[in-house]
Amino acid sequence: MSLQQTLTVFELIDSAHVSGQDIVDLFAGYPGIIASTNRADGPKGGTDFVRITIPGSKGKSSGGTAPTLGIIGRLGGIGARPTRIGLVSDADGAIAAVTSALKLADMQRKGDVLEGDVIITTHICPNAPTRPHDPVDFMDSPIDDVTMNDNEVVEGVDAILSVDTTKGNRIINHKGYAISPTVKEGYILRVSEDLLRIMEMTSGKPAVTFPITTQDITPYGNGVHHLNSILQPSTATSVPVVGVAITAESVVPGCGTGASHEVDIALAAKFAVEVAKEFGRGTCQFFDADEYQLLLSLYGSLRHLQNRK
Repeated sequence: MSLQQTLTVFELIDSAHVSGQDIVDLFAGYPGIIASTNRADGPKGGTDFVRITIPGSKGKSSGGTAPTLGIIGRLGGIGARPTRIGLVSDADGAIAAVTSALKLADMQRKGDVLEGDVIITTHICPNAPTRPHDPVDFMDSPIDDVTMNDNEVVEGVDAILSVDTTKGNRIINHKGYAISPTVKEGYILRVSEDLLRIMEMTSGKPAVTFPITTQDITPYGNGVHHLNSILQPSTATSVPVVGVAITAESVVPGCGTGASHEVDIALAAKFAVEVAKEFGRGTCQFFDADEYQLLLSLYGSLRHLQNRK
């Protein structure tokens, strides 16, 4: 992953006037890449959702059968203007997702085409609200979580990486990024061995994972504590979801500025790209399908945990 690509996206997004159309325009020179944006408004303001599709050589978009990976840049907002000036820590997920798309688009233009399609989604809001949270304030979102999932959790993907800044806690004390266990329809499954292998290969270091609880995989708004929104996509899909948390050793509020580290974002984006390569050709599995069926036969469905009530 080129650090220059991360910096390109970083500088583009670090603006009080950036919009979803600016992200779409970034991909205008890449033949075959489909980028679009749509506006969603809520009681606290509005945001621009962005969707970028990187077609694969054997992907569903061209009539093939190769699996499709979804990459979601999860966040409340890239900025908290006018309360905060500049890019907030919470923006890292959006930067990582768009950087992944930019790298994949550049690879395709140079002749390196993945087998499976990759669909990247995120949203661009430079003036999102904030809200109190323990131990530090969260970034809030101008729109509700149902609207967020409706726009970011797209039909047709076979697995999802949800990339989110996860620094406002005392659970993960590591600078860089970490991955979660796989979540599927209310079950917290074992951490994927394939994802651990790819993480160690791309980082050159031992894999880092983070714990999640039942509360974290239930929908927002149910009154229970959540680590953050990194696994909210799992409440709106039947496919496996893994959180990719961009992390810090210290407790950093999501609305803090000057707290993004481009190298860490680039590492997370590189991981996502390598997962996309392997997932599309069938050499990376997010979960053991046979073991999941055994769990269902022993304990039944846990899909009720995906519901708000």
